Amino acid sequence: MIRDTIKAALVTAMKGGEKERTGTIRLIQSAIKNRDIELRTATAKPDDDVLVTEVLQKMIKQRRESITMYEAGGRAELAAVEAAEVAVIETFLPSQMSEDETRAAIDAIATELGAASPKDMGKVMAALKERHAGELDMSKASGLVKARLQG
Repeated sequence: MIRDTIKAALVTAMKGGEKERTGTIRLIQSAIKNRDIELRTATAKPDDDVLVTEVLQKMIKQRRESITMYEAGGRAELAAVEAAEVAVIETFLPSQMSEDETRAAIDAIATELGAASPKDMGKVMAALKERHAGELDMSKASGLVKARLQG
């Protein structure tokens, strides 16, 4: 489980005196704990690895947005800190599907559902998320689904 890998990495980073890595891993654990608390009252809870992967992807997305804003504001040192955090967070993500694999999965789902127009995008995205949530970046997949359904 990814959660166990993160705990082990924290211990290793602390023993190795890696302050930046330790801090980032603690942020990851905090975000996961917050998500666990949000889901206490939920009726349907996702698989643990899917949950952790969603949290990690959200953290990466937030940091990439911050990097863009810092670079636009001329704050390269803050952008570098965020980029270092992204690098640490990405080490815990499961291997992602390549663009070709993603396109193949989208084609299979679209064919299966009979999706032919952009109106069917929601159905395709829902099925894609259900089957491949931890294996791909949903924001990139969204663009590919849109392109597939438009033409």
